[in-house]
Amino acid sequence: MILPIVAYPDKRLKQKSQNVEAFDAELHTFLDDMYETMIASNGIGLAAIQVAVPKNILILNIPDEEDEQTKDTLIEMINPVIHAKEGTTSYQEGCLSVPGFYEEVERFESIKVSYNDRHGNEHEIAAEGLLSIAIQHEMDHLLGILFIDKLSYARRKKFEKEYKRLQKEKKRV
Repeated sequence: MILPIVAYPDKRLKQKSQNVEAFDAELHTFLDDMYETMIASNGIGLAAIQVAVPKNILILNIPDEEDEQTKDTLIEMINPVIHAKEGTTSYQEGCLSVPGFYEEVERFESIKVSYNDRHGNEHEIAAEGLLSIAIQHEMDHLLGILFIDKLSYARRKKFEKEYKRLQKEKKRV
């Protein structure tokens, strides 16, 4: 089932998520729904709070060399924790909750993350490049942080002005 995505400036996006305790059939259905929602929205990542569920859950599916996203490369992270971070990089990020906007954001170049899978099993992953950036972006959502919150004051003001202009245009249509 495709779930509605919460869009900026909805206050629910600022909510901090809580750890998952039950690794049950309800969680599995929710993860499947998150995947359908992300793919239908042309996303590469989705945090549970983006579909109004304040749980420490995120999914990622980075496209392969042919720009394909297959379910066998899907990563489901439950209760993720970053244990190590190195270097810095910047990347032009977008967000399903802030549609149509892209900005350069500075992130750690590589990270190590521990997390649980849908069955509660523990895993650790070392990530770099786009995977590292996507994990950090989605983990920020779990803390109530949007990529636009990381912009400089001047860039944030420019974003707010542009966003208000687009909202007015949508109302006229």
